[in-house]
Amino acid sequence: MAQNKTTENDLSVDDFLNTVPDINKRIDCFNLLNIIAETTGFPAKMWGTAIIGFGSYHYKYDSGRAGDAPLVGFSPRKDTIALYVSSDFKDREALLAKLGKHKTAKACVYIKKLSDINVEVLKKMIEHSVAKINSLYP
Repeated sequence: MAQNKTTENDLSVDDFLNTVPDINKRIDCFNLLNIIAETTGFPAKMWGTAIIGFGSYHYKYDSGRAGDAPLVGFSPRKDTIALYVSSDFKDREALLAKLGKHKTAKACVYIKKLSDINVEVLKKMIEHSVAKINSLYP
């Protein structure tokens, strides 16, 4: 079985965020780091070279594939900030409708800047996402 490439490591979160070229995105990322850490109660850790994760869980699929992943995470991208949350949690669609300006993919929510979204709604999404993952992978 292949090993996951994106694993928790000891790289510096601050050093990574300080490489974000756009100053406004960098500030948003540092603010997001604090919001997620306060909401989850977990410190920020690097996962791979470009994902900041909070907490972790061990999963095992019916296929036999298993690994570890962050409970919640984010990554500054060229045009957006990718937020990694569960693809299925309580009130997901209703919360997304109240979040503000964003785009979604399966387990990602993409935002351009923190001021585009309602941070209180984001916190609720994080709480619900963590609860869902913890219920699936105790």
